[in-house]
Amino acid sequence: MASDMNDYFNKKKSQGGGFGGGGNSGGGNGGGKGPEMPKLDFNFGGGKAGMIYFLIAVVLLLVLAKPFAIIEEGERGILSTNGKYSDNALLPGLHFVIPVIQKVYIVDTRVRIINYASRIEASGGSNSGINSKPAVTVLDKRGLPVSIELTVQYRLNSQFAAQTISNWGFSWEDKIINPVVRDIVRTVVGKYDAESLPQLRNQIAAEIDKGIRDNIESLKNSPADLQSIQLREIILPPKVKEQIERVQVAKQEVQRAEQEVQRAKQEALKRAAEAEGIAQKKRIEAQGKADAVTIEAKAQAQANKIIAQSLTPKLLQLEQIQVQGKFNEALQTNKDAKIFLTPGGSTPNIWVDMKDKQQRTTAK
Repeated sequence: MASDMNDYFNKKKSQGGGFGGGGNSGGGNGGGKGPEMPKLDFNFGGGKAGMIYFLIAVVLLLVLAKPFAIIEEGERGILSTNGKYSDNALLPGLHFVIPVIQKVYIVDTRVRIINYASRIEASGGSNSGINSKPAVTVLDKRGLPVSIELTVQYRLNSQFAAQTISNWGFSWEDKIINPVVRDIVRTVVGKYDAESLPQLRNQIAAEIDKGIRDNIESLKNSPADLQSIQLREIILPPKVKEQIERVQVAKQEVQRAEQEVQRAKQEALKRAAEAEGIAQKKRIEAQGKADAVTIEAKAQAQANKIIAQSLTPKLLQLEQIQVQGKFNEALQTNKDAKIFLTPGGSTPNIWVDMKDKQQRTTAK
């Protein structure tokens, strides 16, 4: 359209001098008005454009005012109307609000962690759900300082999230969890001596867990759900630690001595058992030999008895005749031999060889 207008103006200019009319170029007009300029319509359909502008303005207003809130899983929304919190928290999803009048505050209901440690490490920001705080310093029963390191896992009670935020504010965990933990730890540990804390670790951990749970659960609307309370470290003063180490070394020495005594007793019992076994063995062997001699003697006696019962006068005479015959045969060989007979003419029991000088001398 702009090119058409330029062509129009150039054409009019070439025909006689512009838009003034007049002059000689008009001829028959005789000084009258020149040709009229056509009316141009610059509205370009003004009704539709206004509607488009209006819609764009509405969209921009909606974007800037943001009359809606999106709540994700693990979160709850606290609806505030003119500064007053609603009793019920908004569940995950899309929620529309009245701009300026209403506002939604999003709170985290996922599990959160507080680490009480002597050396504070980087927590990774508030969105990480991990918060680091200094270890709890406690005075034991005698007034010695002790540091307790523990980890507390908890979450905001989603059922009463709106009441908790209304009563305690958005920093509710610093007003509830942290003070309760420190107070309970000081109360429990303060009842014991520092030296006994390592041996009573499990008992102390159970007392701390029970104390914190009872205290928080007794609050109105149960603002927090405690997941776990873990006692991680008991840091004792250096002097107490050295004393405990000395006691431990002394106990180890006593145990080592007791073990040596037990080992010596076992060795003595072993040697006594071995000696008893050897003695028992000898007794059994001696008893066996004695029993054998007794049995043999009894057998011999029984045999002699049987033999004695079997000897008759005729048998003895026969035996004497046989022995006499043997001596007679011997006398034929050794005529110097002498035979001494027992009284009564029984079997001779002495034989003396007279050729042997020693026997001859003895026989005299």
